[in-house]
Order: sequence, then C-alpha cells, then structure tokens
Amino acid sequence: MLTEVPLPLRDRRDGGSRPGAHPAARTVRETRGLLTVIAGALLLSGLDALLGAGTGLRTGPAVLAVLSGATAVVLVRGARARGADGRPWTAFAAACALISLGQTLSAVRGVGVNTTSAGVQDLPLLLAVPCALLACARLVEGGGPRSADSRVWLDAAVVLVAVAVLGEVVVHDALAGSVADVDTLVSVGYPAVGALLCAVGLLTFATAPARRRAAAAWLMTAWLALGVVAVSGAIAVALGLRVLDLVTVVAWSVMLAAGLLAAAADSGTPEASVQTQLPLAGVVFSYCAASGVGVLLVCGVAVGRPVSGLEAVAASLLLVLTLARSLLWAVDGARLTRRLARTESWFRSLVLDTDDVTVVLDDAGRMGWVSESVRPRLGWTPRELAGRRLTDVVHPADAAAVRAAVATPGGGQGFRLRTRAGEWREVESVGGGALGGDTGQGRVLHLRDVTARRDAERELERMAFTDYLTGLPNRARLTAALTAARARTGDGEVASLLLLDLDGFKAVNDVAGHEAGDLLLVEVADRLRDLVREPDLVARLGGDEFAVLVRSGLEDAAALARRVVAGLDRDHQATGPDGAHDGPVFAVAGSIGVTELRPQDDVATTLRQADLALRAAKAAGKGRVRSHGDAADAATTRRTRLAHDLPAALAGDQLRVVYQPVVGLAERRVLGLEALVRWDHPDLGEVGPDEFVPLAEDDGLIVPLQRWVLGRACTEVAGWLAAGRDLQLGVNISVRHLQAGCLVPDVAAALAASGLPAHRLMLEVTESVLMSEQDRLGSDLQTLHDLGCVVSLDDFGRGYSSFAYLARLPVDVLKMDREFLAGIETDERGAAVVQSVIELGRRLSIDVVAEGVETPGELAALVDLGCRFVQGFLLARPTEAADLPGVIDAFDPTVLDRPTVRTVPSHGVGRAG
Repeated sequence: MLTEVPLPLRDRRDGGSRPGAHPAARTVRETRGLLTVIAGALLLSGLDALLGAGTGLRTGPAVLAVLSGATAVVLVRGARARGADGRPWTAFAAACALISLGQTLSAVRGVGVNTTSAGVQDLPLLLAVPCALLACARLVEGGGPRSADSRVWLDAAVVLVAVAVLGEVVVHDALAGSVADVDTLVSVGYPAVGALLCAVGLLTFATAPARRRAAAAWLMTAWLALGVVAVSGAIAVALGLRVLDLVTVVAWSVMLAAGLLAAAADSGTPEASVQTQLPLAGVVFSYCAASGVGVLLVCGVAVGRPVSGLEAVAASLLLVLTLARSLLWAVDGARLTRRLARTESWFRSLVLDTDDVTVVLDDAGRMGWVSESVRPRLGWTPRELAGRRLTDVVHPADAAAVRAAVATPGGGQGFRLRTRAGEWREVESVGGGALGGDTGQGRVLHLRDVTARRDAERELERMAFTDYLTGLPNRARLTAALTAARARTGDGEVASLLLLDLDGFKAVNDVAGHEAGDLLLVEVADRLRDLVREPDLVARLGGDEFAVLVRSGLEDAAALARRVVAGLDRDHQATGPDGAHDGPVFAVAGSIGVTELRPQDDVATTLRQADLALRAAKAAGKGRVRSHGDAADAATTRRTRLAHDLPAALAGDQLRVVYQPVVGLAERRVLGLEALVRWDHPDLGEVGPDEFVPLAEDDGLIVPLQRWVLGRACTEVAGWLAAGRDLQLGVNISVRHLQAGCLVPDVAAALAASGLPAHRLMLEVTESVLMSEQDRLGSDLQTLHDLGCVVSLDDFGRGYSSFAYLARLPVDVLKMDREFLAGIETDERGAAVVQSVIELGRRLSIDVVAEGVETPGELAALVDLGCRFVQGFLLARPTEAADLPGVIDAFDPTVLDRPTVRTVPSHGVGRAG
C-alpha cells in the first residue's frame, strides 16, 4: 500500500526543486517524501515491537501526532495549489490536524495509543469525524444529483450494518474476557464511527465523478484503516495486550498514507461530469460484507457461541437490505434487458435495411461482425468474413487509406475491397466510431459501395479534360499540368512548353470543308503522339492550336520542336465525297513557340510567353521555331514603341473608326453598325486593336480613347440618320472605363454633342465586366438603360457566363462569340448549344446576334436554328465611314437565300415539343 504508484500530478522530470516549479508537482514530491517518513516510522515501530520494548504510553501518540500534523501540512499546501478542486483535501487536512491534536494530548497525558477511558484527548478525535464526512461530500460534488440513488444508499447501509456487526462481535467477544473496565466510547462509539466512515467511503466511491474515482478509492481505504484502528483499540484495551498498539499505529499510518495518495490521485472535477453507471465494486463490496457477517454468525453458532439479540436483529436487517438490493438488481437487469432488446431491434433496422456494409473490428483489425448487406455487394457471407482481418480483402495499395478510416472513422476515406469472385469494388467510409466510446474495444465502420459513382466521376473528368475530336487533353488539363510542373520547378526540376499552330489549315476548311479539317486535326494529333517522348503531354487548345508540355530544358525542348516541325511538314490530301483520299492536296506545316517554365511565372504568364514566341515564329515564315527569349526582344521593342506613340496618336489624326454591319435575317437588310477603332501608325503601318487597346488600358489612356470613339461614331451615325437611314450604333466599352466611374457622363456628353437619340446607341460590355465590377455595372448600366441606351453583352460564352446576371441586369442584346459557331452545321453538340442560347434570349426577351459568320454553312445553320441577327465577313467586312453608305446600298439580300445546308438534329433543344 505504501509502494510508489503512477500519479496524475507526478513530475517525471528532474530538477523539480528549481525556482518556479509547478505547485502540483511540488505537492507530489512532498507526498512521496512524507510516505517515506511514514514507512520509516512503521519500520521503527515494528522493530520496537519485535524487541519487546513496547511502543510506550507517550512515544506512540507522539509519532502519530507528528505524522498526522505533517500530513495536514502537505494536504493544505496541495489544496492551495489546486484552487477550487482542493476543497475536499482542505477538509481532510483539518481532520488530520484534529487527529494530531488529539494524539498530542494523549502523549502529554501518557495514556498511550489505545486508552481505556474517554478523556480530553478524545474531543479533537470526535471533531475530526465531521471534517472527514465533509471531505467525502466535497469529493462527490459534480457527480450529479441523481447519482446517489436508492441502490447506492442500500449498498452503503449494508456496509454500515455489516461492519457494525463485525465490530460488535469482535469487541463483544473481547470484552467477555476483559481484564479491565473499558469505557463505552472506546468499546462502542469508536467502532460505530469506523462502521459509519466505511459506509460513507463506499457511498463516496460509488457517486464520485469518473476522474475522481481513484481518489475516492484511496479515501475508502483510509476509512477502512480507521475502522481497523477503532476495533483494534477496543480489543487491545479489553484484553490488555499492549502489542496491539503496533496494529493501531500501523492502521493509523495506513489511513494517513491512503489520504495522501487520495489527494495525489485526484485529477479534479471536470466541467461536465455526469455519472452514468454505478461501479460494480460497490455492489460486490456490500454483498461480500453481508455474506461475511452471515458466515461469521453461522460459524459462531456451530462452535457454540450464542447469538445476542442485537446481532440477530442486525443479521435480519442485513437479510432485508440484501433482499431489497437483490430485487433492485433484478429490476435493473430486466430493464436493461428490455433496453438491450429494443436497441438491438433499432440496430438491426438501421443496419440491415441499408445498402451500406457495416463492419465491427476488434483491436487487432479482425472483423468480428459484418452486416448481411455484404452478400449482394461483395459476394461474401458474414460467416466467411468473421474472424478475418479487414486487410485480407483490401487492395494492397490502399492500406494507408484503411488505416486512416479506422483512425478517423468520421467518413471520407476510400479504398478497394476484393469481392468473392476476385474483382475489386470501390467503397467509402461514411461513418462509424469506437465501440464503448474511447475504451479501445474496437471500431465500427460503415462502408458504402461507390464503384458506379467513381466510374461516372472518372468519365466526367475524362470528358472535362479531353478534347472530344482528337482525344488529346484539352486546355483545362494542360493548365492543371502546367500548374503541377511549375510547382516542381521550385524543387529544381526543369520543364518547357511548346505552342504549335498549323500553317495552311484555314485553306483546308475553306476549300475542302470542316469535315476534312477535322480529319486533318485528328491526323496531326496522332503524329504528335508519335513524335514526342513518353513523359511529354500533348494537348489541343482549340482550333488548329496544340501544345506540348516537355519535361526538359529549353535547349532539348527546342530540338524536339524542330523534330515536330519536320514531322508535320508534308502534303495532306483531303478526303473526297466518297470517303476516298482523292480530294485536294494541301501543304500543311506547323510553327512552334517555345518557352521554359519558371517558378516565379504563373500559368497565364507561361502561356503568354509561349504565344509571343509562336507569333514570332509565324512572322518569320512557315515551319519555324522560335523561343521566348528570341521573340521577347522584338516584342518588347514593338510594345515600347507603341506605348510611347499612343498619346500622340490620340492627339493627332492617326486613329480612325471603321464600321461592320449587322444584318437582320427577317428584315433582309443592314440594321446596325459596330464601331471598331484602328490605328494607322506612320512607321509600323496599321496596328490592330488587340495590340494598342491593352496598352491604353495599362497606361491609363483607355478613357480618352473611348471618349474619342464615342464622339466620332455618334457624330457620323447621327449624320446618316439625318440622311434617312435606319441604323443602330454599337460601341464596345472597356472595363477600365467602367472602373473610372465616368461612363455615364461620357455617354451623355457624346449623345448631346452629336444629337444621336439614346435608343440608337448600343453599349457592348464583355462577360469579364460581369465578374469583376458587379456592383458598379448594375448601377451604371441601369442608369444608361433608363437613359434609353441599349445594353449588349458581347462575346457571350467566351468567359465565365452566369445566367443569374442576365436575369438581374438590364441586358437587351446577347452577342454570341465566334467559338459557338465553329462547325455548327455538322456538330450536333455545337448546334444544340447555339439553339439553347437563342431560346434563352427568346424567353428573356433579349435579341441574340451571332458574331463571326464566315461560311454559308454557318449562315444556313443559324437560319434553321431561328437566329434573327448575324454579323461576319460572309456578309460584310469592317468598312471605312466614307465607303459605308455605298456598302449598305449595295448589300445583296440574296446572299441570305443560298441553298440551306442541312444541320444535325438538335434533339428539340429550345423548340416547342
């Protein structure tokens, strides 16, 4: 009992005496030191008894007084260190202090450890009893008000009566052979107090919170030792055996040591501690005590010892209490059985009526129980899997996922299980938990078969990242691969990007048709697969543009690019109408731009560098290879020159506006004009808006540029309206103009200066504006719409379209991007998408304009799909203002009457029925 035990507050590190050590650790060290002193005192007392010197009438009480006082000091220091959790041990320390006072009085008076009569020394000992009871009461605080129910009280009553009967039997028999008169307090009072404390100790142990159960066990041990003190003292006095003083001293010491260990084992009261069940030890202890009394009395009768009336009454009371406890035990058992049956029925309903497979694992990972749903899912029977390890039917590569599922059974871990037929099914853990809480009795896993879902996800992923025509990875897949490769470059791995564009591909489409162009793209894709190395990634970005992600440096990538150009430089014979390769022959080659991936560049920067190199290659002629370093110098020089000359162009007469007509299919005439700005550079020639408009945005010149375009276009169109022409003007609006906050006054000023009616002006904004300036867009566009202007959403479908914006913002016109129209006369999906946009516009009362119409087939397909407005090179190219009236007057509506090209079925998308 005095050996060292693991303590929650035990400081396992050396150097605990250093300044600033934790108070709880200091208390534990003091407890260990005092336990050593108690053990030494017991050893000296034993040697004294063996040598026959006797404990002495003063020495024994003095030793106990010192030990009790030291115990009180240690407990008080520990209680202060614990704060509120130290209140039980403050009360116990007070009891020890009173015991020390009583033993001190016994030593002074020389009455010995076991006194024959009551005296002043007994008053502090009796006052210690309420303190001990208070310590027990404070220890069970937080155990829950309902925890000390009738069952616990019955157990305590059984122990109280049993210990009292045992004490009475022992003391009564001792008094029968007594050689001296014994005071009633000594012979009856102290044993009764010992019995009471034993019962209270059991009650405390049964109702204490779980975290204080160890402390309560040690406290019950202390009260048992105190009971031994009371009984041994009465016997020693009655029989005049001074050697029993040693037993009393040992019992006192054990009581003090148990109190110290109880304080050290106390880990405090949790904030939310609720006692849910009674410890079995309390029931066993009460039954053993009652049975021991019965056996003792029966044995006494067997040897001729008479049973007194008090003993008979006590034995009868024990029988009644034990019977009542047994009945309550039976009631509890019946209630628990009913609850277990109900819970099992719920469990079977939940587990057996679901498609999920439930597996119960023990600590060794063996399947102790498997639900019946495993049979249709995996082909196994529960009996075949019972006792086997889960890893026996798990794919070897998924061992880590299984360990994660068992360690955190909340769900989300996926792995593969082998069926009885040897196939693999994908499952996912969707819940579970530990058996019996966190007692380490095993785990429960709920496994859901997700094979079909994973197959569908992989197919959707393949479709999302694969080009439908060539089977190559598409732009999205290339972007993801570039992101991963860029991350690896930070670790020292090199990679490069090849951007390839076919030379002469447009002629194939225009002459032999889109079907021949598609066959050429498939052929180029197959050649690229054969030309590149195994780890390289070939992707199609769209149209006739391809990309290759090369896992090597710039020099090796350029060598590969030259090999690819040489492999693609050959004549291509288109397929004829009968499917034979007897169509026209085209010379098809490829130009490639090469750039190396760098950690500091994002994916957009890498693609832009490769595109810049590709432009340099195409500018140098067909079948060329240029790296970003070669192209960057020329491009940087040109960009710097344009940025420097743009302010002068705005101030001078280098800018001009051209107009591209928009034709109404139902009206069969030109209905509107889109204003397009051009820059005639004195040295570099005509500069396209795709070059200088971004420069104007970057250099803060976009607002004056668009003010000039608005003023010039509104003035010229107002003149044509005055001449009797029925036209509508469309002007593109930059997001930077919107961000500047002056779009509304600039439009109003242009309308006022030119006299153009507001309803004749259509402001075209791109989808990117929707994503970046939602609040300002909604406010400014609504203001312009209220002013009478027409709002158009340009390049619809090119960016991140959101139908929610169409319902919320004042959009009057949708202009479909050219990408929608490519191949719609033969592409079923493309035709369905175009028809859905047209139908969307019809339902929202929004006009739809198809941009980029270049072939009769595209025009015929749009007519069949119900599109009302078209724009493109097939109908009219951008025209100078001076030539525009003649172009409008010369427009031949019969171009709309060309033979209709049969389109693919649209599956009713956007059509009634």
